[in-house]
Amino acid sequence: MTSTLTSSPPVRAASGRRRPVTPAMCACVLVAQSLVAAMNLAIPKIAASGLHPSAAQLLWIVDTYVLVFAGLLIPAGALGDRFGRKGVLLTGLGVFAAGTLLCALANGIPVLLAGRAVSGAGAALLVPATMSVLLHAAPPGRTAGAVAAWSTAVGVGGMAGNAGGALILQYLPWQALFCAYVPLALALLAWVAAVAPRVPRQTAVLDLPGSALLVLGATALLFGIIEGPGLGWTSAAVTGSFALAVVLFAVFVRHGLRAAHPVLDPRLFRIPRLRAGTAGIALTFFGMFALFYVNAQFLQYVKGYSPLQTGCAIVPLALGMVAVTRYGMRWARRAGEARAVGGGLVLIAAGLLLLSTADAGTPYVRYLAFLLVMSVGAGLAMPTLSHAIVASVPARCSGMGSGLQGAARELGAALGIAVVGTVLSVRFAAGTGHGAGAAAAFTDATALGYRIAAGVVLVVGGAVVAGLRTRARSAPAGD
Repeated sequence: MTSTLTSSPPVRAASGRRRPVTPAMCACVLVAQSLVAAMNLAIPKIAASGLHPSAAQLLWIVDTYVLVFAGLLIPAGALGDRFGRKGVLLTGLGVFAAGTLLCALANGIPVLLAGRAVSGAGAALLVPATMSVLLHAAPPGRTAGAVAAWSTAVGVGGMAGNAGGALILQYLPWQALFCAYVPLALALLAWVAAVAPRVPRQTAVLDLPGSALLVLGATALLFGIIEGPGLGWTSAAVTGSFALAVVLFAVFVRHGLRAAHPVLDPRLFRIPRLRAGTAGIALTFFGMFALFYVNAQFLQYVKGYSPLQTGCAIVPLALGMVAVTRYGMRWARRAGEARAVGGGLVLIAAGLLLLSTADAGTPYVRYLAFLLVMSVGAGLAMPTLSHAIVASVPARCSGMGSGLQGAARELGAALGIAVVGTVLSVRFAAGTGHGAGAAAAFTDATALGYRIAAGVVLVVGGAVVAGLRTRARSAPAGD
């Protein structure tokens, strides 16, 4: 996916309209990210609802939004280039509102999954467009501050989703969570329509086959992971889905090498630093979202917390992450990228292992200390990994690099949810009884899920650190 300007250099928005653009764009991306966190809080209520979802269906309810969001991020950026960023942003907000409304009205699992997919597509349309509009509207010399505000909004989105979702779910049914997003998205649509400038269009080629192969390959992989316990790991459906994922990803690579304007050029991954940065971002979100998926259920099922108490209990994690992120790059410059990222990933794994020791009697202060270990790790690793990707991508592929970072983030989250959720359902199935017996079985299942996630972070993290220690090569001329 490459693009060139078709008109004269863009003219900045009038000075009177500069100021409201940054908060509007940050609010949009915050809302899109908040739905991921808020959804985890709703799992216990959905599980107990008249929908009667299975453990696998619960995973699909959470992961469908993230999967569609991740798979469409890169092609959505090309849509903005071709048809106008403001128009695509407004469309995304409208689609997001429609998807959340469909979720609120769902009377069955298929309708709820369709609503989650539609809202994920809306989020994919609006997130890259917010960055483009923001960069166009930012006054000269203030671009870095605008990007920092946008990045902070991405991080704060999880905290806002936890706090706002907890308040809603404390007093209202799960449908109210989705209902709340409908007027919120429509209000943002009106705000953006009023303050956002129009960004000159660029020529962009939409790689629809490549986009489809990427989404279908990820879906086949997740299907095997999620449905394995129910259908049997050696069943034709599960082994076939894993085989199909391999074939689809292989065809995706072959297509990317041959296409004139691929959605993602596989040759970029010849650059060790970019390869390590992409894997590291996915791995960081794998570990963090393994926590997010299990944490809300653990605190409600095992600790007996209300939805409001659960939402508030996780807020310090986000606050710690935001605070440490400010110093992550500074420490990386002194200690080196590999040490900063390695230290961050070790802390994430350590936090998961510490959380695996928690049970019904663990005091919240100790539990909070475990969460803060993870938040420090994520805060150290994420800015350095993001910089490794941005700095490694050739200037002519900067848009592709930005989309790659977002896709890696969301796909890592989807895999973290799928893996730990699958372990949870398999292990919990061995538990018997109700009440205290069920709580003990859930605690045991949670501990195993955390330990497996920690093992993945440590093993793959070693390869990430090794890649960051390798001197980056310049991309081949064909890129």
